[in-house]
Amino acid sequence: MEPFKTSALLDVISDLFSHEASIAVTDTDHYIYYQPSKRINLKIKPGDGIKEGTITHKALVSKQKVSQFINRDIFGTPYYGMAVPLMDEGELKGCVTAIFPALTSGKTVVTVKSEDGWIPIPFADILYLEAKERKTYVVGEKHTGSHKDTLNEFDFLLPKDDFVRCHRSFIVNVHHIREIYPETHSTFLLSMKNGDQVPVSQSYASYFRNLLGF
Repeated sequence: MEPFKTSALLDVISDLFSHEASIAVTDTDHYIYYQPSKRINLKIKPGDGIKEGTITHKALVSKQKVSQFINRDIFGTPYYGMAVPLMDEGELKGCVTAIFPALTSGKTVVTVKSEDGWIPIPFADILYLEAKERKTYVVGEKHTGSHKDTLNEFDFLLPKDDFVRCHRSFIVNVHHIREIYPETHSTFLLSMKNGDQVPVSQSYASYFRNLLGF
C-alpha cells in the first residue's frame, strides 16, 4: 500500500471539521496549507508570513500546545484556536492550527438547571465547571446547577482570560483560585475561594503554569 500524500490527508482532515474549524499548517516562518471552514475564514493564503500575536506564532515560540482566544486586531475577526507545534527529533519544523469561531459575543451568563427551574449565573460568579455523570455542573458563588453543553463546548464559550482548562473534567475561573498546591507527578491542587479543591492533571500542568506564569 502506497503512503498517503500529505496534502490529501490534510484535505480529508479538514473535511471532517469543515462546518466548524479552519485548518492551517505552517513551517517555522510561513503558512504552507490553509483550508477555511464554513463558519470562519481568516483569509490566510499559502506563502503568507506568520504574524506575531497569532495563536500559531505563540505555539511556535513556546514550542508547546496553545489554546486561546485571539481578538480581532490581527485578522479583523476574533477567533478561538488550538495550535500544536510539529517537532521532529527535537527540532521545530512547523505548526498545525485549528481555528474556531469565537462564541463569546453577546453572552455574559450561563443559565443552569436547578431543582426548581433555571438560574442565570454571570461568568464572573462562576468558580469552576465539572464534568461528571454525563453532565456538566456549573459551580457558582451562590448557585450550582447542571448544563447540557459539554466541557469542550464551554472551552469555546467562556472568556479565555478568565477560564482555564486544567483537567479533562474541570475548567476553572482563575479569579476564584485562593492557592495552588503542588502534588506528585508534576500535578497541582487548586484551593478555591469557596473551600472546594480542583485538580490540575499532568497533561494540563505545563499549559496551566504557562498561562498563570509560575
